[in-house]
This record gives sequence, structure tokens and C-alpha cells, in this order.
Amino acid sequence: MSENRQVERAAKRLLDLLGATLGSIIALPFAGLIWVVVRVRMGSPAFYGQVRAGRDGAPFTLWKFRTMTGSRDESGSLLPDAQRLRALGLLLRRFSLDELPQLVNVLCGEMSLVGPRPLLLRYLPRYSPRQRLRLVAKPGITGWAQVNGRNTTDWSTRLELDAWYAENWTFGLDLKILALTLLQVFKTGSVKPGAGAELDEFWGEAGPPAEGPRAFPVEQDERAAVVIGQLKERA
Repeated sequence: MSENRQVERAAKRLLDLLGATLGSIIALPFAGLIWVVVRVRMGSPAFYGQVRAGRDGAPFTLWKFRTMTGSRDESGSLLPDAQRLRALGLLLRRFSLDELPQLVNVLCGEMSLVGPRPLLLRYLPRYSPRQRLRLVAKPGITGWAQVNGRNTTDWSTRLELDAWYAENWTFGLDLKILALTLLQVFKTGSVKPGAGAELDEFWGEAGPPAEGPRAFPVEQDERAAVVIGQLKERA
């Protein structure tokens, strides 16, 4: 790694620490209010943690404010995400307020302010070699894909934008993305209501299995999804 590259990476980490610290101080009153409202409207817990894939696919726990209820059907299975997403959760998602707890992930070094969004562990074997480039970069709260359509674009476009970022990263690019993110937060039309729900499962080039669910509720244990993926590969 060149000396200039090392300096850029050090500057990125310093920006993460300063930005996350300042952001946490500014956001604390809002986060406290959100915590109270979520507890009152949706019950406990107000925070939601899920294991995601970090740099090089290493697992870590990503933190968010809860945006969905824990409603289940008669068999005890979680209802589809779209049925559990409430007006409060949709509001938090529209303005990215549910992401505020991830400032803790940034301070801990598990995430960066800017980078590809951390996705589910079960997606790892579904990536193409090109798409796996996104794992070279530390995951971020915002990224190149988020300022180029956020979650209104399809999976292939999003993952290509992530791969491009990993290949072309510079400290200056991060600053540009942060500036664009501030503008995007107020453009609610760039957020797809219920995104991440049952129709947003990433299956890779092979597509969903012929038999079995086409998606899994976000909070569901990933073991079921992994088993179906393994059975499909053997078929």
C-alpha cells in the first residue's frame, strides 16, 4: 500500500471517529425521544440487533431502532415484513432515523460513515465474483449506492455501485458521498416503503428456489434460509 493510500485510510478513520462522536452528541436528544416513542408504540425492545456481514464477510452485530412489530401467525412464525411495518417504522425509515444507533458501530470500528451497506450473512454465497468486491470495503451507514437511488434500484445495480466504490475509493469520494447524503435524507421519494421486506430478498444469479419461500422475514433466524440455499445448490 502506497504512503498516500495509508494517509487516506488514516484520514477516513479519523473522519469516522470525529463524525460519529459529533453525530452521537447531536443525535442524543432525538435518539432518546425515538427510544421512548418506539417503546410506547411498539413495546420493548426499542433497539434491534442483527448479525450482518462486515469487511471480508466477517460477522458483526448491526444496531438499529426497531421499525417492525414481532407479530406472528398461528404457527408461531413471523408474519411477512410488510405486514409488520407500522407507520412509525415507515417514518423512521424515510428519514433514516432508524440508523442512528449505527454510530456506535462506527465508533467500535465495525462500520464506517461511508461504505457499502452491510447485508445479511446468507447472501455471501450468492454473490458473483464481481459483487464480492463490495466486501473489500468496510460497510457504511451511507454509501455510493445510497446516493444513487438508495433502495429504489434493483439488486444488480446496487451491488455494482458497491463494487465500483470498492474499486475507486478515495477520501475525497467519501466526502462527496457524505454531502450528497445530507441532501438525500430530505428526499423521501428515494426511499421505497417497506424496502428490505419479502420481495427484496437477494438470491443471486440463480434466482429463488423452485420450492420454498421466496423470502424470509428480516428478524428470522437465518439457518432456514441457509438450508434452502444449500438444498438448491445440490439439486
